[in-house]
Formats: sequence, C-alpha cells, structure tokens
Amino acid sequence: MDLKQLTAEMNQFVTAKGWYLPGSSRPQTPRNLASSLVIEAAEVLEHFQWGDEPRPGIDEELADVALYLLQLASVLRVDLEKAILAKLDRDYSRAWPTDTGAER
Repeated sequence: MDLKQLTAEMNQFVTAKGWYLPGSSRPQTPRNLASSLVIEAAEVLEHFQWGDEPRPGIDEELADVALYLLQLASVLRVDLEKAILAKLDRDYSRAWPTDTGAER
C-alpha cells in the first residue's frame, strides 16, 4: 500500500467517525491536526524516557504519528510523496557539518 492508499484509508476512517462534519467534537483543522501530531510524537518519545529500548506499544504510537501526518498533508493539500522526494533530493546536495564535539 502506498501513501495515497494509506491517506484514502485514513480519510475513510475520519469520515466514518463524522469528524469532517461541521460542528464535530473533533474538528479536523490544520492547527488541531498539527497539535495532535506533536502530541503523538511526544508519546513516541515517552517510550524512551527511562532507557534506550522502547516499551511495548510503540508501534501504535508510530502509527498515530503517521496517520496525523497523512491527514495534515491531506487537509493542506500537500502531496507528501512529492514533498518527501523533493526534500531528500535537496538534502543529498546539502553539506552537513562534521560533529567533532567542538561545534556545540
């Protein structure tokens, strides 16, 4: 399944829950979705709070992050596949500083 198919599945779920409807208790605005994305990302980090190995359930947190990212991109009409490939292309030509410890 590619990103477009995953996005369609996510949109089908959100539509089934009625969250795209006016007056929804969970308005799917860009701001709300961006906030939810960051909150879920923090929950991923929480799995590493006291060690280097994640606790059970990190797969669900990573899925939540991916779903909010797909939905935010969809609501903003960003072609995420195209944006990711363009960013990777730009980063290949970017010079990255060497971490010698002295640059901190």
